[in-house]
Amino acid sequence: MASILIVDDAAFMRMMIKDILVNAGYDVVGEAENGVKAVEQYQKLQPDLVTMDITMPILDGIQALKQIKEKDPSANVIMCSAMGQQALVLEAVQLGAKDFIVKPFQKERVIETVAEVLQSSNR
Repeated sequence: MASILIVDDAAFMRMMIKDILVNAGYDVVGEAENGVKAVEQYQKLQPDLVTMDITMPILDGIQALKQIKEKDPSANVIMCSAMGQQALVLEAVQLGAKDFIVKPFQKERVIETVAEVLQSSNR
């Protein structure tokens, strides 16, 4: 079972993603509400995958992605973005994010994206 770290500054968003992933059979091993905590949690928990919000206080998702990828180039990170953040999503993908999901989350899209990223990393 794949382990997942959920990163979002909004508690209700973390709860929504967690519900979707747990119900799909994934193991949510940690949560973080900003990029600094995301990097710390990543190093501590070594999850198989991270869902990373782009817009967060202290350290945003792009910067957190950069730091995680510097420490672990094979990290699987899926960015979570609001509508209209295409430029940031593009930057994140160029920095090594594997995919993205758009808020408000569609259950099927979240599960599909997570499954695809995990499958491609196992090849």
